[in-house]
Amino acid sequence: MTTVNLTNLTKTYPDSGFSVEDFNLEIPSGKITALLGPSGSGKSTLLKLIAGLLTPDNGDLTFDDVSVVGIPAEQRGAVMAFQNNLVFPWLSVGENVAFGLKMRGISKAKRQQQAKEMLNLVQLAGFENRKPSELSGGQQQRISLARALVTQPKVLLLDEPLSNLDAHLREEMRALIQSLQQQFEITTVVVTHDQEEAVILADQIALLFDGKLHQYGEPSDFYQRPTSRRVAEFFGGVNFIDGYATSNKFITDVGIFTTAISDASANTLSIRPEHLQVINTQAENTLGVTLLEQSFMGTYYRYTWQTIQNPELVVISTSTTDLHISIGESTQLLLPTEHLMLLE
Repeated sequence: MTTVNLTNLTKTYPDSGFSVEDFNLEIPSGKITALLGPSGSGKSTLLKLIAGLLTPDNGDLTFDDVSVVGIPAEQRGAVMAFQNNLVFPWLSVGENVAFGLKMRGISKAKRQQQAKEMLNLVQLAGFENRKPSELSGGQQQRISLARALVTQPKVLLLDEPLSNLDAHLREEMRALIQSLQQQFEITTVVVTHDQEEAVILADQIALLFDGKLHQYGEPSDFYQRPTSRRVAEFFGGVNFIDGYATSNKFITDVGIFTTAISDASANTLSIRPEHLQVINTQAENTLGVTLLEQSFMGTYYRYTWQTIQNPELVVISTSTTDLHISIGESTQLLLPTEHLMLLE
């Protein structure tokens, strides 16, 4: 198991003006860490810096407190499985998996045995003599994962490992990655732009925007304790009410709301759609609303409300059951104190 530290890491692309600058992050040993963010946020650059495919302009990168800057990719013990698999079409499945072992000088008999064992672990037993062209995209992704793991790397790097798979194959591959990671206890870094994928797959998430780290923590933190409106929006937040905080109250033009915390710097009140409750009477922390739209989303219902005191303000709630409210009907929404978030 290996702890990876990125310290003041900087990589600039002069032609595009994009950069990862003074980036700091500790990736814990034996866990799955997701580098999450939209396109151009710097997550793939960081992955390639860890792999040794890029050299930083400044800063340090260590594996267990030993700097790997300047150490060639093939010698630092980090193995990368790419988004597009990159299997060798002229080699058999077994030869693809054993390729890294061959480069390390492992005998043919031993690498064939290890490749066979690894194929069994990724549920491709008996596929040794097939060609990659005979396999599905999901099976090729398993080959790529097996080829990375068979060399027993210090760090496993996965670049958008599920993006090219159908929904049901993504679920299977996600479960396989988690199972193998737990079995080998290997430090794993996953790059993804999909917040749901990061939440399900990773033990902790590093959320990047514009080459900078905006929040780092457990998946639940991003729903329950986002550090900014931008973070909340990226994780599906849609309800934001402007105002200002004083003591444990938040003052807005649609009402005064009691909050569980006090933050004088906050200028936005937020609550997730699933935490809004429809009630029939006005009370503390309620909001008068009129129903604008309702949609059945398959596993839940989504309701869009217009606030009565400020018709320009729209809020969204969700429910696992049909509320049986008609378009144009007015009611009260309760904003439970324990679920209110204060954001800058």
